[in-house]
Amino acid sequence: MFNAQMMQLLAKGIWETLYMTLVSSFLAYLLGLPLGLLLIVTDKNGIRPMRVLNRLLSFVINFVRSVPFLILLIAVIPFTRFLVGTSVGSTATIVPLVLASAPFVARMVESSIKEVDRGVVEAAQSMGASPWQIVWKVLLPEAKPSLILNAAIATTTILGYSAMAGFVGGGGLGTISINYGFYRYQSDVMLVTVLLLVVIVQVFQEIGMRIAMKGDKRSH
Repeated sequence: MFNAQMMQLLAKGIWETLYMTLVSSFLAYLLGLPLGLLLIVTDKNGIRPMRVLNRLLSFVINFVRSVPFLILLIAVIPFTRFLVGTSVGSTATIVPLVLASAPFVARMVESSIKEVDRGVVEAAQSMGASPWQIVWKVLLPEAKPSLILNAAIATTTILGYSAMAGFVGGGGLGTISINYGFYRYQSDVMLVTVLLLVVIVQVFQEIGMRIAMKGDKRSH
């Protein structure tokens, strides 16, 4: 069963999975990081409270997060086709992956920033630091280890989403598992794709842990 053609297919699946996961994670953070910071800054205890904006952001983020990924994947097919010209394949899957992951990232960023000692922020305010300076010179540097750890968690979550996209021809190991393992009753193919996904998850988690520990001042 695992002839040269299948090995080539698995290698392509690994590449497509890494491509979808890493590009989607990057784009999700481009959207999710500022959203998470806005949630913190505009919170009632934040450095620039804005109740209406904060509630609106929270509602939109919670709404998108509550939609199951497979339903979102199908619902945004017209939008995906408009953006990339197709609704199947690894590039097309990036669109729903980013839409589903950005709100999750925003909440992870919010959680990381909330771990920052309130006294550090108050000290910066007492020295006349602007909200922008507090965000970039206090909140983000202080929360860096937690942000990196949560980035690893977010990346593995996105990897799981990409595998689910295999049900609608999303590409990567998920599609191989469905098309060759599930539909053709080849349990060995399904087992190998699952093991490969587990290995990729472990690698992402280990890299995230090591980078976070390196950047954590409290561990030195």
